[in-house]
Amino acid sequence: MEPNKKITLAVNAGISFGSKLTSKQLIKLAKYLDDDSEIELTTFQQLYIKVPEKNVEEVIVELEKVGLRIYKVGPYVKSLRTCSFCKGSEEEGMPVAIELNNRIAGQDVPFTLRPAYTGCSNACGEPLVNDIGVIKRKNGFDLYVGGKANGMDAKTAVLLQENLQPEQLYELIDEVLEVYRQHGKRREHFSKFLERFGMDKFTKELGIANH
Repeated sequence: MEPNKKITLAVNAGISFGSKLTSKQLIKLAKYLDDDSEIELTTFQQLYIKVPEKNVEEVIVELEKVGLRIYKVGPYVKSLRTCSFCKGSEEEGMPVAIELNNRIAGQDVPFTLRPAYTGCSNACGEPLVNDIGVIKRKNGFDLYVGGKANGMDAKTAVLLQENLQPEQLYELIDEVLEVYRQHGKRREHFSKFLERFGMDKFTKELGIANH
């Protein structure tokens, strides 16, 4: 352990209405930051904070006590970006979003992977410009892959499968991540991997006949 080394933690309040933080959570965050510390707010609804390496375990425990979620920073699946669930928890599938986040956030992957979820066709959670996107429809969930929000090679995701039920959705996303882990190169963005690997080969690996 290096003296004075600091570790970056990604923090948010989990999957909820509007991605809000409470005053109690903000006070707890401030307790573990120096007066001149900066908090970075990412586009993925996370706060990046830096804490001394020697205090990491203590900080995680204390932040979790006030309902904050802590995620790894680096080549991992990020926490799920979501919409605001404006029509309600059940109607827009919040339980599914929470379960999906619990299953995939923090998994090892070749390069940082950004998943997004939205509870209706308005797509406020921007699922079509992220690596993995989920859109809830009336009778199921549509899964998109390969979106990219920035850069000269920005692109929208392509539909992988539609009208999935929750367990089918979880299982297929697990398989998508596993194929990426097995065949992706180190620091290869997911969209670049799909271009190199090819969608036909990718869907064959997943056991999907048509896409």
